[in-house]
Amino acid sequence: MHVGLLRTVGATTAVYGLAVTAWPGLLAKPSGLAEADGRTASATRTSLRPLAWRDAACGLALVLAPAGPALRTAAGLRIAADFGDAALLGVTLPGRARRRAAVAVSLGWGALSVAGVLWPASGRRDRGARP
Repeated sequence: MHVGLLRTVGATTAVYGLAVTAWPGLLAKPSGLAEADGRTASATRTSLRPLAWRDAACGLALVLAPAGPALRTAAGLRIAADFGDAALLGVTLPGRARRRAAVAVSLGWGALSVAGVLWPASGRRDRGARP
């Protein structure tokens, strides 16, 4: 397991999740969920905030979990969330290009977490590992 990679994925998704929780338009606009004038409707903001909060929580778990089973579990949650996003957003977002982009981004982040879990142990402690 590559602890440093998992912690980096975690920190990045936590920050992104917190940002989208505060400003849902960061996700709504590129996803095609904003209004024609670029504003994000109240119902859309309400729907996106829990999704963003989930990303923040999963990311924080990756940052804080001790190396070993707890970190693998946190990574599993992150992977399930990313692959679930790919499956659901890939068939529900408006516009083929936006669906493809959402799938690519979601699969990319999920793949980074998979790589972090499957990375062969190096015999020396990862810099990001905690005892």
